Amino acid sequence: MPRVFSVALPPWLTHALRAQRGPVPWNAVVRGALAAGPLLLAAVLAGRESVGVMAALGAMLAGINDRPGSRRTAVHRIGVPGLAGAAGLVVGTYAGEGLGTVPLTLILTALGLLAGAVSAVGPVSSGAGTQLLVAAAIGAGMPLPEPGWQRALFFLAGAAWLIALRLALPTPGALAHDFRFDGERVAVADVYDAIAELLAAAGGEQAGARRAALTAALDHAQDALAGPRLRRYASSSAERRLRAQYAAALPLAEAATALAWAGDALPARTAEGPRRLAVAVRTGEPCGPLPAPARSVPGLRALDDALLHAAETFDRGGKQTGGKQTGGRKPGSRQEIDGKKAGDEHGAALHSDADAALHSGAGTNPLDRGARQTAHKGLRLRPFRTKALLRTVTGPGGREYGFRVALCYGASAAVAQALHHVHWYWLPATAVFLVKPDLGPLVSRVLNRAAGTVLGALVFAGFAAVLPRPEGLIALVAISGALIPVATRHFAAQTAVVTVLVLALVMVGGEPEASWSRIGETLLACAIVLIVGHLPAPGQRGGNVRARLDAATDAAHAYLTHVLSGADDRAARWALRREAYRKLAEARAAIDRAAAELPTLARHTEGTDEVAATLERLVDTTTACAVHLDDTGRLTPRHTERLATLLDELVEQRERAGLADPPADLLSA
Repeated sequence: MPRVFSVALPPWLTHALRAQRGPVPWNAVVRGALAAGPLLLAAVLAGRESVGVMAALGAMLAGINDRPGSRRTAVHRIGVPGLAGAAGLVVGTYAGEGLGTVPLTLILTALGLLAGAVSAVGPVSSGAGTQLLVAAAIGAGMPLPEPGWQRALFFLAGAAWLIALRLALPTPGALAHDFRFDGERVAVADVYDAIAELLAAAGGEQAGARRAALTAALDHAQDALAGPRLRRYASSSAERRLRAQYAAALPLAEAATALAWAGDALPARTAEGPRRLAVAVRTGEPCGPLPAPARSVPGLRALDDALLHAAETFDRGGKQTGGKQTGGRKPGSRQEIDGKKAGDEHGAALHSDADAALHSGAGTNPLDRGARQTAHKGLRLRPFRTKALLRTVTGPGGREYGFRVALCYGASAAVAQALHHVHWYWLPATAVFLVKPDLGPLVSRVLNRAAGTVLGALVFAGFAAVLPRPEGLIALVAISGALIPVATRHFAAQTAVVTVLVLALVMVGGEPEASWSRIGETLLACAIVLIVGHLPAPGQRGGNVRARLDAATDAAHAYLTHVLSGADDRAARWALRREAYRKLAEARAAIDRAAAELPTLARHTEGTDEVAATLERLVDTTTACAVHLDDTGRLTPRHTERLATLLDELVEQRERAGLADPPADLLSA
């Protein structure tokens, strides 16, 4: 029998080869095709090519931030970076016109320090920091006749055009409902599907992965429903219904997590109820009868109560929109199947929506009160304060981000100006995408950027030799804009598409074909970032990972303290639980990125993955304790022993990883 050899690739290489999967986002593809290309065409027809180049750049960068989600969150996700890019254009243009090489380099370095530190706040802030630096380099180096404020306005116009397309164009297949909330509808339905998958995986090896998928779905739905609004509370009945359906999913998720923690396999019908609720969210139809789980253990009783509440919530929403009651049975009735009694662990008793209305005790039980408060006010238990923002920006993560970005950005600007290249702004702009620590491991980004640039430059050189000008170049811009939403799944593919688009814009703007210089500039930027990114830095490396873990520990502490206090505020408990899992997910993402660095950088965060795993088990156990306390009012020895063991492990693992001790009151809990 032949011997099979398997080669284990290092993490930094496997990350470079990894690509996201999923269906093609055709709505985003259409928006991309209608964004930069038509803007450039209109400007060329008006004889203002430079204006079209700037508007197309704004639309292109906005397209990179055009991710799946609700329309309101898209306004925030695209608009804030667009405003930052406009500000960068103003600063870069006037600094480039009025300052020499050394002062300009210092200004750009200071911008890099600021943008890098702000990037530690979150994804939107990171996008804003990226566009600020890219636009500042373009403003300082790109020769355009318009003054800085006009460049900023046209750049904003390009981003605003994509936002308008995002708000106006419906998603295919969403016209049967209120298409304004198709993103929210899909996100809430995905939560119910994730709950069903977790229940189906309980007692198996995939339970941990399914719980993480549920966390991601809840985070996505929470963000989709919490986008910016003109009014404080929802004014549309469709939005109120979706918020109520999301709130109804929270106790289901809590019960499913507790059941997965118990480690026992569940009957197949246990997951059927959430699946039917997911279909009801997507179609807008009544959910119909829901299979009732056997009420044999606290977790199943909590799941049954949550299903009853969800059935009532969906039924009430149907009445508000003219829907009819489902089930076709009188209030209080139960249907038996296969001769089994309702509630028997082998039976398949069904709850109708009328059953739910009778048994839920609307407005009197903690579950209903918590769901109504959550649907009305959202999950913002601890408001975001300026002090917390400043702590994040000036903390270890912000300082490390800022130092690395500023050093690479400033060094690239200095080298580029010293070479006196006509497109010197390409070098610092490329360095921004390479050095941002939240965009992926350093070596992975460098490899993908180099490969993508070479591929994109070669493809463009071939097209430029045969396409008519400017018609063919404008078509190439439109096609590249349509490909960006698909290409964002892999950094090399995204780089190739953006390279083609940028080179086409440069030629439309009146400059010569620059494929080969683009390759040289990119390879030089890769070398600078690799060298500077691995230089010894002041302070302790891995500051972002440590900051994320500290935030996750603080959130886990707040959640555990609330549960053990015996407080009956479900809305507060669900908010604390969501915050704990969200902070853990952010810490996990930072740890995974750090682990995929070269060993010289990865060693600074060794052991942090064990701390995150222990925190996840602690939050899971806290959730199981909450469900058990609701049912019996006291904890079992299994719960208390598990909590004590996890707290002891947390102290030991944080010490091995070089982290500060957790809060003293957490250990005494």
